[in-house]
Amino acid sequence: MNEEYDVIVLGTGLTECILSGIMSVNGKKVLHMDRNSYYGGDSASITPLEDLYKRFNLPGSPPETMGRGRDWNVDLIPKFLMATGQLVKMLMFTEVTRYLDFKVIEGSFVYKGGKIYKVPSTEAEALASSLMGLFEKRRFKKFLSFAASFDENDPKTLEGVDPKKTTMLEVYKKFDLGQDVVDFTGHALALYRTDEYLQQPCLDTINRIKLYSESLARYGKSPYLYPLYGLGELPQGFARLSAIYGGTYMLNKPIEELVIENGKIVGVKSEGEVARCKQLICDPSYVPNCVTKVGQVIRVICILSHPIKNTNDANSCQIIIPQNQVNRKSDIYVCMISYAHNVAAQGKYIAIISTTVETNDPEKEIRPALELLEPIEQKFVSVSDIYSPTDLGTESQIFISRTYDPTTHFETTCNDIKDIYKRMTGAEFDFEEMKRKKTDIYGEDQ
Repeated sequence: MNEEYDVIVLGTGLTECILSGIMSVNGKKVLHMDRNSYYGGDSASITPLEDLYKRFNLPGSPPETMGRGRDWNVDLIPKFLMATGQLVKMLMFTEVTRYLDFKVIEGSFVYKGGKIYKVPSTEAEALASSLMGLFEKRRFKKFLSFAASFDENDPKTLEGVDPKKTTMLEVYKKFDLGQDVVDFTGHALALYRTDEYLQQPCLDTINRIKLYSESLARYGKSPYLYPLYGLGELPQGFARLSAIYGGTYMLNKPIEELVIENGKIVGVKSEGEVARCKQLICDPSYVPNCVTKVGQVIRVICILSHPIKNTNDANSCQIIIPQNQVNRKSDIYVCMISYAHNVAAQGKYIAIISTTVETNDPEKEIRPALELLEPIEQKFVSVSDIYSPTDLGTESQIFISRTYDPTTHFETTCNDIKDIYKRMTGAEFDFEEMKRKKTDIYGEDQ
């Protein structure tokens, strides 16, 4: 242990494992420790099912109707991958895909007036969808083709819209889109959690809609992917990458003290020994004095013996309940996966509801989502604090990840990874650079 490292990483959440892998590929000497005995931290998949009952302090053990406990891998934090999103790029360029298998999520749905509707995934579906009236469909189609060809560097594609000045609300008005269409475009396509984006320049929203459309075009059913055996496979894949490049891993290591000299991290003390380092990456739980609480998220894991109604018996899907539909300030999400993904016993489904807490009665807030899932065989409720770092690491060289938000995709997590990378190295994260570096060890023909 009494060695010197370039970087010590504490916690094996996805953010920490990706950064550990990236730093190892960059030639840094990395030591990765976690007080837990398993990978994934807050983003772990819990197996067997008995462990989930223990974790949520439920009395007794799972009933026999739930099958064998070891057939379950239950995610604590539900998220999907956008098919052409940043995390898929990180997986491809680092070749961590060699350790994982993915399935396409079968459908994306949006809640309107107490019912759920499929988010149209093709022009034919858009024309057949009962989400919009006939004239709305035409206007929406025009809007989608405008977004698809939009290029901020080509004035001919802008149709008088200034990417950095025109607000998204003004763009919607330009195409005369009604409130329901605005709701599902902003929340089910651009995947915003609130309506704050409406007053902001339109470029980010149009890029998000393009990401959704490109991800959808990749596989056709939905823009989302999910790894077989659960999300816990992702941190483990990046941990392997780090190990291939010389990273050292230690689970079950109690962290006794961060050793700081002159305001700067110089090492980590564990079991009486100090490992020295120049930089430290960690999740908020390791540095409670350097983070601030910025909100709470409620997540409810529901075990079902049936697919969700009105989803065409899909064995996986996402449902978004836009804030305006349920008089809230932020959206409610439902992610559903099943035995088809090797995360549940045969014939069983796992639906996970998540949203930002807005009142003193979080369970009441998610009632519209629970109603969509009934009957529910068993539910596991958690309310967690969301933390944001107060120390950016410039002086201390301690770089703290953000808590996972309620969104059902990894784009915000990837933005956090790129932000930490830039603060640590002074350089922008470059996907192509990662690709070049890892060929040094694998060779081009792999």
